[in-house]
Amino acid sequence: MQNPAQGKFDELIKRLLFTIAMLCVFRMATQVPVPGVDGSALAAFFENQTNSALGMFNKFTGGALKRFSILALGVMPYITSSIIFSLLTVSFPFFAEIQKEPDGQKKLTQWSRYATVLLCFFQGWGLALMMENFKSPLNLPIVLEPGLHFRLLTVISLTAGTIFLMWLGEQITERGIGNGISLIIFAGIAAGIPRGIRDTINLYRSGELTGFNLIVLAAIMLAAFWIIIYIERAMRKIPVQYAKRVVNNRVYGGQASHLPIKLNISGVMPPIFASALLGFPATILSLAPERWETLKMVLDSIQQSLYPGRTLYNVVFVGFIIFFAYFYASVQFKTKDISENLQKNGGFVPGIRPGPKTAEFLDYVVSRLTLFGGIYVALICILPIMLLNLASVPFYFGGTSLLILVGVAIDTLAQIESFLISDRYSKIYKVRGKYAGAKRF
Repeated sequence: MQNPAQGKFDELIKRLLFTIAMLCVFRMATQVPVPGVDGSALAAFFENQTNSALGMFNKFTGGALKRFSILALGVMPYITSSIIFSLLTVSFPFFAEIQKEPDGQKKLTQWSRYATVLLCFFQGWGLALMMENFKSPLNLPIVLEPGLHFRLLTVISLTAGTIFLMWLGEQITERGIGNGISLIIFAGIAAGIPRGIRDTINLYRSGELTGFNLIVLAAIMLAAFWIIIYIERAMRKIPVQYAKRVVNNRVYGGQASHLPIKLNISGVMPPIFASALLGFPATILSLAPERWETLKMVLDSIQQSLYPGRTLYNVVFVGFIIFFAYFYASVQFKTKDISENLQKNGGFVPGIRPGPKTAEFLDYVVSRLTLFGGIYVALICILPIMLLNLASVPFYFGGTSLLILVGVAIDTLAQIESFLISDRYSKIYKVRGKYAGAKRF
């Protein structure tokens, strides 16, 4: 007879192996290119796009955009669609009522998948037009045979790739460990770390990177990791007291507990949306016809002003991050629903009246925490760029990437830990059950 503890451990190992296998499939799929593109010319073009919006998007896709793989769009259309429907449930009562239905969440998820396909068509077409306009540093065209055939083939290939990633992420979430979509983004960013370390070592050996700059780079990386880990695990604990209730001559409640609220409620979504919004002029520029010369000149000037690392880009980027931090926190943490649930279960915050007063108090606390979280995320995303530029370090590793790496790693480890803790509790209950049965006899 198999030991229950051993069976639980074997299940955890199987989930971990399945997750690793699916991530390996993802990495192999990033090597499959879209037909009709000159790979060498494309690679030469991206060598000069390290610190641009295209370079940042290439990191999120694990280098798939640099190879113009079928996974070049990554999971960003799916994430964008999911967030749009999350915002719709907050802004429109129609979607809020659907979410409260028994199968409402499943219905909204299905709608978000349909919207993902539409976004893939739109973004795939724009990316095909961009590739037709790009040229390598030697003025070689990237697309061998531009035209309608290449655009349709690109749209179909990229849409199929994103749908495959959606399926892969759902399989990891259901049969593996951690959130599948987050782990795919994590794997895409982590895949570039070895190459970055190798390039940095080569620069140091060739003399282009001094020892002082290398020490500065290491210090920035270690300090950023420490700050992110510390703040991502920090939370504000709101004390909650439960009133005593007598049910069938038994007293329930009376315990003191707390309501945990993370300091960074919105997570890494604000910088991701801010980056997408700042890249919007480039998308419109690629879709604009050639006869719209005035519009193309205006969009081109805006795009040049919003180049990563410039002052205007930093100011706008910080403003967007703080804005989206407040917007996304209102979606993630619904103070009205939490106060109503506390009131139904006989819970209250000491010194605060249950109901609307509790909701107002939670709104006040969340707004302060969101301001702190938004400033913290903005500094993490901006300071590495500014410091690395001042130190003249050619190797770049953005703060957004650091946030995603640390955040996903912490969440995955927390799920593994909760899996092991549930196993311990199940063994304790089984031992107690056997002991109680032995006493009866």
